[in-house]
Amino acid sequence: MVVQLKRGGGNSPGFERLLRKLDCLVADMKALRDGSLPEALAGVEPPILDRWAPAFGNNVYLVGLSTGHPRLIGENKLISTSELMLVSEDRAWARTLLRWYRLGREVSRTELDE
Repeated sequence: MVVQLKRGGGNSPGFERLLRKLDCLVADMKALRDGSLPEALAGVEPPILDRWAPAFGNNVYLVGLSTGHPRLIGENKLISTSELMLVSEDRAWARTLLRWYRLGREVSRTELDE
């Protein structure tokens, strides 16, 4: 993600939005470092990403079937996440730039296309 900077102080709304997203990510990372578990940080009803696979483009992200996403209404909707930042060792949780996902079954990218 690239945000244009203004010269001479004051920044664009895009800069401020990115800064808020990064602040939330850093807060989660610090909480994890201090012993918190992903499920404690993910909120009451984090979206589920089932039949997921990593994908590679300008960054690493996940593709899969989302249920319970706060902005994408419906069940088993094929989505691409924002940039992937963290994955739990047991692959049960993922933190993207924007939010936590509870992970279901991992599949190969070719299986997801079927």
